[in-house]
Amino acid sequence: MIRFLLILSSVMVCLASSEELKVISDNFKGDQRQGVSVFNGNVKVTKGKDELNATKVTIYTDKENKPTKYLAEGDVSFYIVTEMNEKYKGKSQTAIFLPNENEYQFFTKVDLIRMDDYRRVKGDKVVVNTIHGHASAESANNEPVIMTFTIQDKKSKSTPK
Repeated sequence: MIRFLLILSSVMVCLASSEELKVISDNFKGDQRQGVSVFNGNVKVTKGKDELNATKVTIYTDKENKPTKYLAEGDVSFYIVTEMNEKYKGKSQTAIFLPNENEYQFFTKVDLIRMDDYRRVKGDKVVVNTIHGHASAESANNEPVIMTFTIQDKKSKSTPK
C-alpha cells in the first residue's frame, strides 16, 4: 500500500505543473521505472479548465517524471481550453495528448467543436496543434470529413448608430 501511494503521489506531483492534475478512476496501476500509469474505469482527468473522460487513461512520463503522452481510450469526451484561450469540446473513441508538442490527436468517430465560433469537424482522425495553430482531418472507409462553420451574413450585422 505504501509503495502504491509513493508511485501515485510521485506521478501526481510530477505531472502537475502550475495547476493541479486530478485523476479519478475505479482502479490504478503504475510502474515508476517504466514511467507508465494506467487508470481504468470511469476515468475523469481534470487540470485547470480542461477535462477528459474515458474508460481508460494511460499517462507516460520520461526519466524526469515529466509527462510525455496521455492516451485516453473508450468513449472519450473532453473539454479543452488552449493557450490562446480557444475552447474545444468533443468526443472520440481514442485521444492522444502530446504535451511537449501541444498537440491533440483524436481517432474514430471524432466530433470536435470549437466553441468560440462553432467550427465543427467530424471524421476518423483529427489533429490540432495549439502552438502552431495547425489542424487536419481525415476519414476512413471513403466517408467524407464533415466541417461546419457559422458564417455571419453581411446583412445581419448590426451597424453602429
